[in-house]
Amino acid sequence: MDQHSLETLGRHLQSLRVARGWSLSGLAAAAGVAKSNLSRLEQGNGNPTLDTIWRLAVQLNVPFGNLVAPIRVPVGEEGVQVRLVDQGEDNPRVDAYWMSCAPNTTRMAESHTPGAEESVTVVSGQLEVGVTGHSQHLRAGQSHTFDAEQPHLYRTRDSWATLLVTIVYQKEGEES
Repeated sequence: MDQHSLETLGRHLQSLRVARGWSLSGLAAAAGVAKSNLSRLEQGNGNPTLDTIWRLAVQLNVPFGNLVAPIRVPVGEEGVQVRLVDQGEDNPRVDAYWMSCAPNTTRMAESHTPGAEESVTVVSGQLEVGVTGHSQHLRAGQSHTFDAEQPHLYRTRDSWATLLVTIVYQKEGEES
């Protein structure tokens, strides 16, 4: 992530944290992130992982897209790049992402917010995706929908995979 994007993410993260009444220490502890790392991130420094950003979004009770919406570059690590394509304003909230996974990549994703459902459509390549222990092998044009409030995986073999990922969040006012 470039410096401008890091600074934008940091300012946005801090404003969400303050608006929700979290202290730096409280959010860091709840998200399982070192306080010093969260502080650096809010100052526009560091190199946040996708998991760190997801954990912060879950603790702030916002869709991942809300946290990365101001960033115009892909967010990524270890062979996985993710870019927010669009974010709905309806109820339920829906985020759409473009994702690219390098060959021989396994990404273990943590649970999303309660009630979240994820749909993955493979645009090119092949991918194993889904809830750990109940994943599916997909080829271009195939889709899989699963409960994203459980840990899940994305795994490629010897070629790149490009995906469209849609996350439908729990309707406001409903409990899972």
